[in-house]
Amino acid sequence: MADSGVPAETAAPSETVEDAEIPTVLPSDVGMDYVPLATMLATGQLVEADQFTRDALIVLSGSKEKGRDFVYWTEVKDIPATDLATIERLWNKFSGGKFGYSVQKRIWKRSKGDFELFCKKIGWTTQDGEVERKKRWFGASEFTYDVKKAPEGHLPLTSALRGTSLIKQLLTHPVWENDDWKNEPSA
Repeated sequence: MADSGVPAETAAPSETVEDAEIPTVLPSDVGMDYVPLATMLATGQLVEADQFTRDALIVLSGSKEKGRDFVYWTEVKDIPATDLATIERLWNKFSGGKFGYSVQKRIWKRSKGDFELFCKKIGWTTQDGEVERKKRWFGASEFTYDVKKAPEGHLPLTSALRGTSLIKQLLTHPVWENDDWKNEPSA
């Protein structure tokens, strides 16, 4: 298992996606191919899409070049806005606006930057008896990879294993400063 928190199981393709149209104009400043992500999301393979997203961020931030399989929070600024916008549009499109970093940013703002409250609102916590704790994604994942059942903002997952700075930086990336990321690219 990768240090990035790959869930042990994989998701079965969704049977509710009817002839989902896979976009083919998926811009990338670094030549990243997002058709696999679009296909995974369109067919409901959210475990795989979530892992693809983490892996893409590792490449886009330059961490992979440095031999690391995780992103330092200081490298988030190096992620091209074009690529983050493409990833976001795909998550938004295939979740009906329920998933994505922009959704998480909105919930983050409503939580007034309180990480514990944020985690609770997006379903990253669970009850163990009387104790509330963060869900596990190592081994048997406790996260919900189902658009209908998961709370708003639940995906994509971002590790807070090394602290909350990574998610804070992702949610304050310059791409979110306006709504240009929502604009579909033209062919």
